[in-house]
Amino acid sequence: MAMSYSSGRPGKRRLNAEINVVPYIDVMLVLLIIFMVTAPLLTQGVQVELPQEASEPITLDEQPVVFSVDAKGGYFLDAGDEKDQPLADADVVARVGALLREKPETVVLIHADRRVDYGRVAKGMSLLNAAGASKLGFRMDPSEQATAKK
Repeated sequence: MAMSYSSGRPGKRRLNAEINVVPYIDVMLVLLIIFMVTAPLLTQGVQVELPQEASEPITLDEQPVVFSVDAKGGYFLDAGDEKDQPLADADVVARVGALLREKPETVVLIHADRRVDYGRVAKGMSLLNAAGASKLGFRMDPSEQATAKK
């Protein structure tokens, strides 16, 4: 804050306080640049927490929904009456959406065969995202190295 004394009348001085806004504008521009750089990074793809090979198993309070992709690329859900029947894309979105409307914080675990095409798993993830699933994870068998260390 810059202060200066101005003399309205000879012999008397008044305190004149002015705020220098130039440093505030500099800070604002730096913050604007930071947000412009980081915003595109926050909107890329579906957020998935991939487990590491040798990580400890995650314990969940509730039973998760398991979304499976078999070696032929068929989609299956462990919830519902027809667990052994492959589902169409629209059925996946409808059923997962109905489950998530009841319990929005439900975790969806993806159980994909390692021989299935990556594009088919990515398509399934986009269907889950369209159904409103925000918490996704991958189920996997522990590696032989992780089992040997225990």
